[in-house]
Amino acid sequence: MIYIKTREEIELMRESALCVSKTLGMIAGELKEGVELAKLDKMAEEFIRDMGGIPSFKGYGGTYPASLCVSVNEAVVHGIPGKYIVKDGDVVSVDCGVKKNGFHGDHAYTFCIGNVKPEVRKMVDVTKECLYLGIEQTRLNNRIGDIGFAIQQHAEKNGYGVVRELVGHGLGRDLHEDPQVPNYGRKGTGPKLRDGMVIAIEPMINMGKKDVKQAQDGWTIITKDGMPSAHFEHDVAIIDGKPEILSTFDYVYEALGIKK
Repeated sequence: MIYIKTREEIELMRESALCVSKTLGMIAGELKEGVELAKLDKMAEEFIRDMGGIPSFKGYGGTYPASLCVSVNEAVVHGIPGKYIVKDGDVVSVDCGVKKNGFHGDHAYTFCIGNVKPEVRKMVDVTKECLYLGIEQTRLNNRIGDIGFAIQQHAEKNGYGVVRELVGHGLGRDLHEDPQVPNYGRKGTGPKLRDGMVIAIEPMINMGKKDVKQAQDGWTIITKDGMPSAHFEHDVAIIDGKPEILSTFDYVYEALGIKK
């Protein structure tokens, strides 16, 4: 069932999303060569709780052990932040969720650490472009397939693989709600978009082929060909027929000194 949110509920969701945004901004200032991922996770949990939030991911499924998902290089999503030390040239996706006022926020950013190869950096940039192309299609009376079509077309035009096994999703009182939001599809197919819908759009794009597999830890999803992957995510509400992004990358940009 797709839950339609009231304006009041959307504003509460915006607050949750901004808690995630601020957390990603804090992490952006700490994520550099030589840092241990487990240290970042500990910092994130403390930061979230200091804002009055609860880490959405910790304990998810009864077993997920961390507050962040941190996925490095060939890891697509759901990487467990452990003892890995960040290296120059790494591509690091940080996904975060916060529950506050009974609603979840959930979004992600992929960071390039130091001297990342130009062809890898381009893949990261194209993945972010895919996110915003998908958001443009999040309009009244469009369909879920329009979002996936826009993402898939741009990624594949640039020679990249679009992950099929993992998709975006509805968001609200539950971290994952209907509808599923694939990053591939055909125009004019799937559920119709309506005012009050809130979805998490999250392209997961591989530099090589689309195929993925699960790592031995039972959580991390990695590319089968070992090529790097990137992941960006925003929380988007449909208000007065148009997409409104509830989350923001502004805190990340500020931490990284990126002018937008």
